[in-house]
Amino acid sequence: MDVKELIANYQPSRAGIALIQAAKIVLLVGISGAGKDTIKGKLLERDGYKDIVSHTTRAPRMENGTLETDGLQYNFVSMDEAHTMLENQEFIEAKFVHGSVVYGTSTKEVEDAYKQGKIAITDIDVQGVDEYKQLSQDVVAIFILPPDFNTWRERLRKRYATEEEFEVEWPKRRDSAIAELRRALEVPYYHFIINGDLSHAVRVADDIAHKPDVFTRKDDLARLAARDLLASIEARV
Repeated sequence: MDVKELIANYQPSRAGIALIQAAKIVLLVGISGAGKDTIKGKLLERDGYKDIVSHTTRAPRMENGTLETDGLQYNFVSMDEAHTMLENQEFIEAKFVHGSVVYGTSTKEVEDAYKQGKIAITDIDVQGVDEYKQLSQDVVAIFILPPDFNTWRERLRKRYATEEEFEVEWPKRRDSAIAELRRALEVPYYHFIINGDLSHAVRVADDIAHKPDVFTRKDDLARLAARDLLASIEARV
């Protein structure tokens, strides 16, 4: 069976499922430019967190002038290694992206955090959260929001060297944000955090991560803000 077929039919091992149900796991989601990577980095500076480093078969890339490091941004593996890991059910979840690249979360990454008594944390997309939630409802899902449409668009704009480059990519960014927000608002298990002030957003995320996964009036208000942001994005071209 080839890699694509293995992923299409993939199920984690029983031991992997039991681990997900036993470990404390926090999944950070957010539209591009919301700041989830920055918030994750700030949380990892605190005691008690361990990053879940994903595996990928793509080659390391240059990020801000520096080549990605194996074991830091990703665990870089060959397609043959990924094939073996899939056959051995060593992943919790895995995806085949752009028809040629495998991305996956290994059971060992979560196991290491669990054995160290730490909260396992990673950034992930809404599809990945759905897969984790199918394995355990105790997994905590946090969706990071920019404070408003204009701030979000300007944050994205700063990632590109020219206005022309940004305008080419903007429709894809917008469509992706709409799809992610719609999916997150369809289900009841997301905590939404408005990232207008970074230090406040990190404190809120840390608080959510350390408490039982219960929802409060603040969660209701943040969900309303997410609906408003979605409406703003849908109304702009």
